[in-house]
Amino acid sequence: MAEAAVASPAVVHRHAVRVYWEDTDAGGVVFYANYLKFFERARTEWLRALGLGQQALREATGAIFIVSDTALRYRAPARLDDLLEITVAPTEIGRASMVLAQQAWRGSELLCEGSIRIGCIDAGSFRPRRFPTEITRLLTPAP
Repeated sequence: MAEAAVASPAVVHRHAVRVYWEDTDAGGVVFYANYLKFFERARTEWLRALGLGQQALREATGAIFIVSDTALRYRAPARLDDLLEITVAPTEIGRASMVLAQQAWRGSELLCEGSIRIGCIDAGSFRPRRFPTEITRLLTPAP
């Protein structure tokens, strides 16, 4: 198995998310599964910030990304109207998958943290494939 590159921890993308009624339970607390939605939005905006639109990538290369594994730890509840900062930081980059560390913050308070494995697959066959060269180039830290 090929060794995965470890990304620099200094490369962190930040995305703001406001908590709405639709994100909460009857008590006004963010429903636990909605952190996955917040993390997804932040990953999409992270890719956009790198110049990678997912639909354009699919059309140009036939590659799409899937979530293949998640592990979350909940530390404190987010509540209605909170403004959260969701972070994305690559921790491992392989040939066909990567691991991202993600966190949800309210100010200086860490609310939720997770490790998300993203796989690259062919849009037609849904079989694993290597990341397109452009992706590897953008995500691999310089030596």
